[in-house]
Amino acid sequence: MRVLVACEFSGRVREAFRAKGHDAWSCDLLPADDDSPYHYQCNVFDILDGGWDLMIAHPPCTYLTVTGNSWFYHPDDKHLPTDERRPHPRFPNRRQHREEAVEFFMGMMEADIPKIAVENPVGIMSTRFRKPDQYIQPYEFGDPERKKTGLWLKGLPCLVPTDIVEPNIIQYKNGKGTDSKWHMDTMKLPPLERMKARSITFQGIADAMADQWGSTNGREKIDEKDEERIV
Repeated sequence: MRVLVACEFSGRVREAFRAKGHDAWSCDLLPADDDSPYHYQCNVFDILDGGWDLMIAHPPCTYLTVTGNSWFYHPDDKHLPTDERRPHPRFPNRRQHREEAVEFFMGMMEADIPKIAVENPVGIMSTRFRKPDQYIQPYEFGDPERKKTGLWLKGLPCLVPTDIVEPNIIQYKNGKGTDSKWHMDTMKLPPLERMKARSITFQGIADAMADQWGSTNGREKIDEKDEERIV
């Protein structure tokens, strides 16, 4: 089966599918972290017509999450209706970036590919588009971390949890909340490294995608023509 993993530079999902014998490729504006030859460093829209049977897309969530809402408006305008608030002085173009992010997300969902999964954390696409088909957590697939992620699906079944474990949760020092150890550890990283670390799909989820979504009709194995496309 021809599999495209969009917006992935780690190769985690790509390699899970390749381990099952599929012709899987990743694509991102960044180079592959593992220097794999099965990676397109380009705009994903340039290769959507590549005869893919399945696409798993991880569009950037920076402007789509609800956690970033406080950066949209001027901090002095909290008393005003949202349509009367000024842009945030540090991020005056954030609204435009959000609309571009929505357009990118929808471009993934509307691609002419038979089977599509688009993932994103809890955010505005539940209202701007529709609610996800399911939410998943790493601790449902053997990784003891908490990161609620939505899956919008086309032509695919919901993922079935494979190994439910106890999440590794840490309480804030002020006692007013809890967080995943993984999330707190990534907060200590420099911005670029933090972004990259948070974008990597947990191994248990990647394996479940390959196991459960990889057993569909289509070209199941890599053939000689597939190998010739490697650059």
